[in-house]
Formats: sequence, C-alpha cells, structure tokens
Amino acid sequence: MTTIIAGHFQLQEQIDGARQALLEAGYPEDRISSFYVNQPGQHDMHALGGDRTLSPGAKDSPEGLAKGAATGGAIGAAIGAATVPLTGPAGPVVGGLLGAHVGSLYSFSHMKEKGEPEAGGENTVAPRKSGMLVAVALPDGDEDRVVQLLRRLGANDIERADGTIAGGDWKDFDPLSLPRRIA
Repeated sequence: MTTIIAGHFQLQEQIDGARQALLEAGYPEDRISSFYVNQPGQHDMHALGGDRTLSPGAKDSPEGLAKGAATGGAIGAAIGAATVPLTGPAGPVVGGLLGAHVGSLYSFSHMKEKGEPEAGGENTVAPRKSGMLVAVALPDGDEDRVVQLLRRLGANDIERADGTIAGGDWKDFDPLSLPRRIA
C-alpha cells in the first residue's frame, strides 16, 4: 500500500487537465486514477441495494426496539391481568394495545436528537461527496507537492488515503470509507 492523494473536481475537463498536469509533473500514468464517486447510499454494495443494512445513525435501533418491546410487554401483561375481572376477555387485548403504545414511547426515548453526537462516532466526519475524483499514488515524501498542484488546479476536498493504484485503477477504493481531508 502507498499513500494516495485525491481531489474532487466538478467537470470532466478539469479531471482531464489534472491528469495531464500530473503526467507533466512526472507521475506515471498507471499510478493516476480518475472516476466518478456516487452519492452516499447509491453505491449498490448491498444485495438489496444501497450501501448498508443499517445506516450508521440507526445502529442502536434494534436494541431500542427490544427494550421497548420488553417494557411494553411487561406493562401490557400487568394491565391485562389486572383488568380481566372487569373487562373479561377484552382485558388482555386492551393490555396488549396499551403495552405496545408504552413500548413505542419508551423506544423513542432512546433515539438521539438531531445534531447530537453519536456514541460510536461514525457520523462525526462528513461522508465523501459525490463527483469526479482524481487520485495519485505517491512515492515517499511527495505529498506536499501533489497537494499544492491539485489546489492550484482547483481541486475541492483534497484527501489522503492508503491504498493501491495499479494500471490506472484504484483497486481497493472504498466509497464508504470516511475521507481523511487535508486542511
């Protein structure tokens, strides 16, 4: 694996110009890769479509639902048992409905608020933006030179990664990885 520096551009002409400038700066063509990055959720990496089974912000949902169901079930059973002498066979049904409602309210109490930091930190870095990307695998110690070149060419969101570019293809590019942006 080598250090890879990548920059986003808006237009294909900018990508073509960046590739040419990198070639003129002495970077081998087979170590330069350019391609379009789809927007988050559109990478078709999951068998059912999309990128993931659960979005990073919903990773605690199954646990919250289980706690809500357990809480609602306990409350529903207690109410249903207590009301059987008064309501007869409708008591367990009413208890179950009330328990389901209480359980759903309980699970809402475990949701994070908008903008609240997440415990695992998956959403602390903005995902990679969609658009045209040009990347170059670097020889050791050449990072500043290529970053300045990409900035001069108008690249947005320049990022650093570790990986392999061979034959002009970034073999291990992961569109779901969080970008390590260069300030």
